[in-house]
Amino acid sequence: MTSSILITVYGAEQICASCVGAPGSKDTYEWLQAAIGRKYEDDHIAYEYVDIDQPQNDEQHHAFVERIFDEDLFYPIVFVNNEMVAEGIPRLKEVYKELDASGLSRNN
Repeated sequence: MTSSILITVYGAEQICASCVGAPGSKDTYEWLQAAIGRKYEDDHIAYEYVDIDQPQNDEQHHAFVERIFDEDLFYPIVFVNNEMVAEGIPRLKEVYKELDASGLSRNN
């Protein structure tokens, strides 16, 4: 595997109104890094966190943040490369499935 995988988490400081009792977006971002690092060789993984309450300079992020508000999507939202794998509380099984499909090697 030579190409890089980008995991993007869109979220906010304030917990999604429909996600009461769920961990915050930043906590989810950190939890995903730890969980993925235990299961996969993560040398080829980059992580980014996008705060939806902040102005976005990147056009792709800006457009998706607008979509989050327009469509009332639940956050955090997790992407593996350009594939949305979780909305609201992420399920590791779905994230892992996309990482496997991307050819990422698992730890032994």
